Amino acid sequence: MGAGKQTAKRMNLKRLLRQVHYWLSLAVFLPAGIIFAAGIFLMLKKEIDWIQPSTERGVVEEQIPAATFEQMLASARLHPEAGISEWSDIDRIDLRVDKGIAKLRAHSGWEVQVDTATAEVRNVAYRRSDLIESIHDGSFFSDEVKLYLFLPTGIMLVIMWGTGIYLFLLPRMRKKKTPPRA
Repeated sequence: MGAGKQTAKRMNLKRLLRQVHYWLSLAVFLPAGIIFAAGIFLMLKKEIDWIQPSTERGVVEEQIPAATFEQMLASARLHPEAGISEWSDIDRIDLRVDKGIAKLRAHSGWEVQVDTATAEVRNVAYRRSDLIESIHDGSFFSDEVKLYLFLPTGIMLVIMWGTGIYLFLLPRMRKKKTPPRA
């Protein structure tokens, strides 16, 4: 194959990759912006208490909690803002044995941190990180949006990354192949 045909093929590939990169950037503009913004908040969740309450320390006497789950539930009930009155109001319990804390996460989005030794409430705060995570992955909107908009956006971003790297490296690779002029 002649040098002219190779150059023409390279130019066609370059033009095609530029067009793919260009149009995909338009297609992913809004969902990628949502993903990026929510991702920034998620990266800062341990630094900003507004996003995720910091974990308090309880009394750490033993690895096995002295307070029963019933005592922890009774303590959580004393804080009506959390909306916990029975076990069905709790989404999950995050037990931090090394810190002596049990985080009772309510379906309402509130978190009650209870000392595992004394059943004393150490912190009550609204937890936004789960909401932000659901926005980040698209499930906040619906499972269909997550699967049919946010997932393809991620795939398109990988394609854009690949085309962008190729278009960035192409002139540099060409310079290395071109022999120096005398």
